[in-house]
Amino acid sequence: MEKDGGNDEHRSRPVAANSSENTTTSVERVEGGSNNSPTVTTRAPYFDSSNSEICSTPTKGGTAETKKKKKFFIAAAEPDENEKDRIRVGICAMDKKARSKPMAEILSRLEKKIFYVLFFGDDMILNQPVAEWPVCDVLIAFYSSGYPLEKASEYADLHNPVILNDLKMQEVMKDRRQVYDLLQQSGIDVPRHIFINLDGYVSTGIGAGNGKNETELIECDDHIEVNGIQINKPFVEKPIDADDHNIAIYYPSSAGGGCKKLFRKIGNRSSEFYPDINEVRRDGSYIYEEFVETQGTDVKMYTVGPEYGHAEARKSPTVDGKVERNRDGKEVRFPVIL
Repeated sequence: MEKDGGNDEHRSRPVAANSSENTTTSVERVEGGSNNSPTVTTRAPYFDSSNSEICSTPTKGGTAETKKKKKFFIAAAEPDENEKDRIRVGICAMDKKARSKPMAEILSRLEKKIFYVLFFGDDMILNQPVAEWPVCDVLIAFYSSGYPLEKASEYADLHNPVILNDLKMQEVMKDRRQVYDLLQQSGIDVPRHIFINLDGYVSTGIGAGNGKNETELIECDDHIEVNGIQINKPFVEKPIDADDHNIAIYYPSSAGGGCKKLFRKIGNRSSEFYPDINEVRRDGSYIYEEFVETQGTDVKMYTVGPEYGHAEARKSPTVDGKVERNRDGKEVRFPVIL
């Protein structure tokens, strides 16, 4: 891979995920250099025993048992005179994701003699113009809440790095309707559904119904009708915005009626049932789809390109709305053999 040796003035040195206390610094004398000047080399291991928290645990005998709890942080790259000979990998994601344990696991597999890692950071991504972002050869950029995806796309057009996450496809994924249409184009099964589009979106799949793109929804006690398509209760109502997790399930009168509202986890809750709510929302564009019974289990499927997939199962939030967590406070999930 060829690299542009210029633009070094735009390059910023990444730092450890926590404070500077999480790095160890040594000064090395480089023989043969100008004025025999020292070179500062910063190293930040993933776990630094010198920066461990000291925890005292009482024992039965009354004495305190002292343990060290290792702090986690991401290793920064080691700047040196050979930096320009390495491939610059830019991590253009919100700090919560970029400096997470999963990202650290990925970066730990990069050979430091070959790769030089650059963390852009929240302040630069959100507040600095794209022209001032550091230049990299490979870009890892992905969307999360609050992330300016359009700026990442502008950066990619400006510098043309190798991109590991398709930025244009990430734009598609922000609209659930586009995802449904794309799945159908790819021959992947989706639940029977219909769109109510108040923004003029034209579906290329079954979500279009009779194709008239009507904005009027006919609502009866136990079903709705849009564009000539009838969806019977129980059905699911989803906002078109993939960032909006306020999803509702409406139940038929034969099951007592009512509505279960799903939402992003708040403490140990992920849903609440409202027996008196039976009418759908009419404040925007929505997807209405048949409720698929899964015996109380949700399966999340992750893919990396066309060759690799991983699936995990968890208790569905439609069961009782209570989140099951392990001793570390993480939601309990189980690997699924594909």
